[in-house]
Amino acid sequence: MLEIFALIYLTRKMGLLAASKGLKPRTWKIYTILAWLGAEFLGFILGAVVFGTGNLIGLMLFGLISAVGGYLYVHALLQKLPDNFDDDINNIGR
Repeated sequence: MLEIFALIYLTRKMGLLAASKGLKPRTWKIYTILAWLGAEFLGFILGAVVFGTGNLIGLMLFGLISAVGGYLYVHALLQKLPDNFDDDINNIGR
């Protein structure tokens, strides 16, 4: 349940960051959710393959850590994009 609240908070922050870059916030929110769920699923599967299915709490934690990694990946991609500056140099003489 706390994971859902964390995902909602992080998608809101990602939307604000995307808006500051001049991009569509909804698109980056969707990317964040897909990266979170995809990385969590892959982390859970990888943990089950490597460690077995005997420790369910460990697998869930491994999946959660992978999900945060998915978020951090999308966040890093968005951080690399240039900011949207409204320079006044283009408005001189108008």
